[in-house]
Amino acid sequence: MHFVKSHGIGNDFVIIEDTEGYDASELARLLCDRHFGVGSDGLLIYEKSPDADFRMRMFNPDGSEAEMCGNGIRCITLYAYKKCPKRSFKVETKIGILDCDVTSTEPFKVRVNMGQPKDIRSHLLQMEGKSFKLTLVSMGNPHAVNFVDDVSVIPLRELGPKIENHPDFPNRTNVEFVQVVDRGHVIVRVWERGAGETLACGSGACAVAVASIVNNYTDNIVEVTLPGGKLNIEWDRDKGIFMEGPAEEVFSGKLDDEYLKFRLRR
Repeated sequence: MHFVKSHGIGNDFVIIEDTEGYDASELARLLCDRHFGVGSDGLLIYEKSPDADFRMRMFNPDGSEAEMCGNGIRCITLYAYKKCPKRSFKVETKIGILDCDVTSTEPFKVRVNMGQPKDIRSHLLQMEGKSFKLTLVSMGNPHAVNFVDDVSVIPLRELGPKIENHPDFPNRTNVEFVQVVDRGHVIVRVWERGAGETLACGSGACAVAVASIVNNYTDNIVEVTLPGGKLNIEWDRDKGIFMEGPAEEVFSGKLDDEYLKFRLRR
């Protein structure tokens, strides 16, 4: 089984085209494992689509399938570009067909129309005697955004899984802690549903930008700094949210067939 390893500002993915008959969830749990697999924050599957240039499916390290992945769609666009070097791609995802435009090749950057946010609302979360004032945003996948004075002191590995799995979120949620620098810049740490703390989250950056704008912390163009790097987000109320950022291919390889058969009991 051939694979490619790529990342978008540190949010890393294994990309394959064919599951070769294996269950995709089981394959994701194995390939994303950093000790027994290739190691990544997610598995991207490149598939043919009758309605778009290709279809993207994304699976988390725990085997759950995500509705959307902002960094992943840039990485798989790079994969598609290397197969067919054109400037614009239509990508089918679980939330619809998204337009991805290659804005630079050195370095490789992609601008994605992520669509319009939905279900934007405030939510007061009560947890262990404390209150968390959250802004909930759906980018096709759920996000809970919390504004704080200093993201560096937040015990993310403690709070992240508790908020992700809180009964208020029966389908679980992604969690973002946000520090506002000025009206055009925020700093973010993210806890991803099904993956844990990651260096970046593209859909999370979009949700953060929306939450920052509706709470009047920033203007409609926001630079989002994450541990792995920066993304530029623009919210056009008529056209959607545009995310621009880099994608890099790190290496490619071939998974041993006998190892896969042994691990996945095929």
